[in-house]
Amino acid sequence: MAWKNFPAKKGGNKYHNEKIFFDGQRFDSKKECNRWHELRILQRAGEISELRRQVEFVLIPFQKVRNPITGQWVTERDVKYIADFVYTDTRTNLTVVEDVKGYRDGGAYRVFVIKRKLMLQRFGIQIKEV
Repeated sequence: MAWKNFPAKKGGNKYHNEKIFFDGQRFDSKKECNRWHELRILQRAGEISELRRQVEFVLIPFQKVRNPITGQWVTERDVKYIADFVYTDTRTNLTVVEDVKGYRDGGAYRVFVIKRKLMLQRFGIQIKEV
């Protein structure tokens, strides 16, 4: 598999991963790129179908409410989760949502855990961590 590394930003990034360009697409890490390659092989073999990347789910919609004390309007942007991969398992006909994780600690992972729980509560989808 041939990929191209993007030059690192000055000071690095918070996840300590390297951006990769492969198959005409940009990936956040080598691990994510490798998983894409594996999933494409599974799709060609007929084990999965409808493979998609970077699928957006709205966990909490946009809100605009009036503050009862001040009378001013307060707006809150929607809360989204962007899945690394979504596909259908052809054996079970179930939709699978995958997220590639390198580190399972720190603030970013704690935010992911909350979004993972919201996905289960709102959509009944359990995210598969790879």
